[in-house]
Amino acid sequence: MNPNMGTADRTIRIIIAIIIAALYLTDVISGVLAIVLGIIALVFLLTSIVGFCPVYAPLKISTKGKG
Repeated sequence: MNPNMGTADRTIRIIIAIIIAALYLTDVISGVLAIVLGIIALVFLLTSIVGFCPVYAPLKISTKGKG
């Protein structure tokens, strides 16, 4: 499992996850929408921490710079 996510990609995913959490905690989203977005936020956080996106692998996408 080689990292395939660059710093910008990881940062954007973390920011999106934080926004989703803030929307949930301020009761802007609730119900099924909150559950779906919560799962997406969790996946974004996990992939950002690991630096690997499983969707990118079969598509041979890498946002990680050379080096």
